[in-house]
Amino acid sequence: MLGGLAFSALSAAVFLLAHGVGLLLLGRVLSGLSAGIFTGTATATLVDFAPPDRRARATVVATAANMGALGGGALLAGLLAQFAASPLELPFWIELALLVPAAALVSAMPEPVADRGAFRFTIQRPHIPTEVRAVFVPAALAGFAGFAVLGLFTGVAPVFLRQILGIASPAAAGAAVFAIFAASTVGQTLLAGIAGRRAHLAGSAGLVSGMVLLGLGLGLSSLALLVAGGVLAGLGQGVSFRHGLAAINAASPPQHRGEVASAFFVLMYVGISVPVVGLGLVAQAAGLRTAGLVFAAVVAVLAAAVLHNERRRHA
Repeated sequence: MLGGLAFSALSAAVFLLAHGVGLLLLGRVLSGLSAGIFTGTATATLVDFAPPDRRARATVVATAANMGALGGGALLAGLLAQFAASPLELPFWIELALLVPAAALVSAMPEPVADRGAFRFTIQRPHIPTEVRAVFVPAALAGFAGFAVLGLFTGVAPVFLRQILGIASPAAAGAAVFAIFAASTVGQTLLAGIAGRRAHLAGSAGLVSGMVLLGLGLGLSSLALLVAGGVLAGLGQGVSFRHGLAAINAASPPQHRGEVASAFFVLMYVGISVPVVGLGLVAQAAGLRTAGLVFAAVVAVLAAAVLHNERRRHA
């Protein structure tokens, strides 16, 4: 985890020095390495520290921290860009300042792994033990659909506000992105009572309904429908993501929990990043509105397939 924080500090330093696309891409790579190293490891660490009867709660804390930070970062950046000086630099100075107490707290944390070998840096391929796969596959499919929604919303909402609704405020764009991540956090925490099969069904239904509202918002140029679709989809994503990660953590052998959680997050980050590149390609060819409608339809179909499969398995 300290290594992940170090990559985060390096990425902030590169962004502060960046004056071209090359350094911006390098900063993004370093930031991605930080998230990849830290997220799965931190989730597994929280589960290791938690008593056996509170491991589900530890998973909720981990996922809520991830979603809350993703949304909070967008909101903070939008507010700084709108109301503060040096909008291209100040967010990264704030990040560096926040990393100081984070590093101090991680350093003071006890080591949850009692029996460790010598440190050896290797590239570890994602590995899903056979006994976990029956739980992992449906959770990963639902999670992928949910994170594709997050990628869709973060990719479309700010540009849609500016180009179609004429809202050029960075704070408004940050708030629109924050809304879906805040809804996801609510879905993971306040709706934590939804469990088991009901969580899969409720999460997938929320994603489908949210995509319908989002499509209507894009088609009718309605800010209210756009935000409502994002909030509803965020609630569905939060429920399905929390349940999926909790089920995977519970089914994973302790010695493989970190790598299984990392494999799950790899798929989630693919879902939030790769499909939105396709959105950009379609937008170049057919326009932003059409691309958003097509993408919302594809994600809705994927979520509906997860919903149908879950119903058929328990019919």
